[in-house]
Amino acid sequence: METASGLLLDVHTRRRRPVEISIENGRIASIRDRADAPAGRVILPGFVDAHIHIESSMLTPSAFARIAVRHGTVATVSDPHEIANVCGAEGVRWMVADGKRTPFKYHFGVPSCVPATAFETAGAVLDVAATEALLDDPDLGYLAEMMNWPGVLHGDPEVLAKIAAAHRRGKPVDGHAPGLMGDAARAYAAAGIGTDHECFSLPEALGKIDAGMRIIIREGSAARNFEALHPLFATHPDRIMFGSDDKHPDDLLLGHIDRLVVRALSHGYHLFDVLHAACVAPVEHYRMRVGLLREGDPADFIVVDSESTFRVMETWIDGVPVFADGKVRWQETNSDPINRFRPRTMRPTDFGNVPTDVVPVIVAYDGEIVTGRTHALPGVDEDVLKLVVVNRYDAAAPPAVAWIRGFGLREGAIASSVAHDSHNVVAVGADDEALAAAINLVMDAHGGVAAAGPAGAVVLPLPVAGLMSPRSGEDVGAAYQELDRLAKRMGAAPAAPFMLLSFMSLLVIPSLKLSDRGLFDGDTFGFI
Repeated sequence: METASGLLLDVHTRRRRPVEISIENGRIASIRDRADAPAGRVILPGFVDAHIHIESSMLTPSAFARIAVRHGTVATVSDPHEIANVCGAEGVRWMVADGKRTPFKYHFGVPSCVPATAFETAGAVLDVAATEALLDDPDLGYLAEMMNWPGVLHGDPEVLAKIAAAHRRGKPVDGHAPGLMGDAARAYAAAGIGTDHECFSLPEALGKIDAGMRIIIREGSAARNFEALHPLFATHPDRIMFGSDDKHPDDLLLGHIDRLVVRALSHGYHLFDVLHAACVAPVEHYRMRVGLLREGDPADFIVVDSESTFRVMETWIDGVPVFADGKVRWQETNSDPINRFRPRTMRPTDFGNVPTDVVPVIVAYDGEIVTGRTHALPGVDEDVLKLVVVNRYDAAAPPAVAWIRGFGLREGAIASSVAHDSHNVVAVGADDEALAAAINLVMDAHGGVAAAGPAGAVVLPLPVAGLMSPRSGEDVGAAYQELDRLAKRMGAAPAAPFMLLSFMSLLVIPSLKLSDRGLFDGDTFGFI
């Protein structure tokens, strides 16, 4: 029998009390009051990330878990949408299998939109039959974000069939409807969609809550909506959760849901409201196999030093202290990589000439994945740079070229095969030579993230589907930081330039984006 003692934060009764917890066969056998429980040990349910794409960390599930438990995260609600767009159902099952190499409690979903749209080239298609087959898998607990919100509103038969298939199996359906408000938001929710993580304004979130949805307050490496949405704790604390969506490895090394808890408490919100969002709400909504510190539950909990700092001392999963004394306590292993990358060599002349007149320009905003639009004359001095998307699945397809403002590069280029949602190779640069050099670094690695210019050339290979590295979180984080420093020496202005770049081909997020087939208007859902 294992025991753990300290000050229990009981989120269900909203009380603090010193206790001793007894654990048998991985479950909580008893929770008894203990007046002499040691000080400096605060016990609470483990943190849960309610919406994340593990692939965007550039880490495999087994490597991600080793970093997450250090921050008190015991589980994630994970949409394997990225690898599904590259490798289909085989990729989804690869993620599940790799996650099972750890004690971490992954709650994977079934991607609902593969490909995300018909306006880009992806590596796979998950039709209704394939979706139903995945929904029958007990390791896949929900239908992941239904980003084809126009299909929902217009009654697309395939979209509605996927939602109905999830409902028949009693599995929740996640949403994705940025900016949707009023009657449209109510119609979207009425289709049986229970959550949204895309809200970037308080009125939008309140409207969706009124329509019956739960709001996941997203704070990732690119899209940061905490400051806009935290007032929901004052009005609807029972309708919110925390999620990262996309989190790069250097950011993950610094913190996870634990940082959001501390930030929310710094605004004066009630401790137990914040812990309900961080620990309880995702478990209950998604029916996760995660314990919530009740007798009979799986013994999943964390021990922190205080109610103010929340520095994690121990993380327990199924009655085992998987992180303690500053160390992760399970053996590190890796799966054989999966990859379908088709490399090619690009030349500077492949990207076309510079126009002499004004052109449509994508406007990228730091900290947001939505974009604006303008018209301007291309040029480095105007911060109007060439944006390129190269098809990773067809080596004969010509590159797509557009113009973008907001990256600030004065020289060189950056490139990545992490490019939502189809993950073709995306690059932005100050000149064609640097663009070709950065893209070719990614091609030669069969997927990766790269920067090239007068200041040097660096690549972080991502041999797992061109999305992830089998290396440790520390190694990947250090390599990513080197890339980030090089990009910023070349003038990159965004806080996370590679993460921001990865969303410039995400067609389902307004306004202008670039797919491998051309410049796309996310408001009208058509090419320009």
